[in-house]
Amino acid sequence: MELNLSFFLTSIFLGAGLSMDAFSISLVAGLNEVKMKKRKMTLVAGVFAFFQALMPMIGWLLIHTVLGLFESLERFIPIIAFVILSYIGGKMIVEGVRCKGKECCGQALTVSALFIQGIATSIDALSAGLELSSYLLLQALISALIIAIVTFIICYFGIIIGKKTGTLLSSKATVFGGAVLVIIGLKILISSIM
Repeated sequence: MELNLSFFLTSIFLGAGLSMDAFSISLVAGLNEVKMKKRKMTLVAGVFAFFQALMPMIGWLLIHTVLGLFESLERFIPIIAFVILSYIGGKMIVEGVRCKGKECCGQALTVSALFIQGIATSIDALSAGLELSSYLLLQALISALIIAIVTFIICYFGIIIGKKTGTLLSSKATVFGGAVLVIIGLKILISSIM
């Protein structure tokens, strides 16, 4: 496969499609932390971009090395993503209900929670390794880089939108954000069944 316009457009659209879950969680991060500094916004978007690029490359590597293992693990990917996102979302909902009307709502995103969310939202991108499987290593790396750039931009704007909206929803942001995570987990699980 050549590095032509079709290759770049495919990579851009793949990046946009893969980043939608990360975009939703970026909105939640902005909702929960309306005073997030640009440095942290860059970190959040960067972590999502990193995992959205890493997972298709892992998928590509598995396809090119241990195809049988990948096929047996592929059916568990949506379940793992559902469990992780439901746990994090459920925890946020409980915290949001407990601190109703108090100052504890809208808690800052911790680094450990960010990495767990980065993995959870990108784990279904392992399947994108199938899309990249016809590429040579250099082409797959370039495609992964494009996916990372697209994800970074989308997630950064998601945080900005969430911050703007978060000031309007302040006390309900944690519950809303938790519900969004649970819904994303359900979407991943249901789409894998259909």
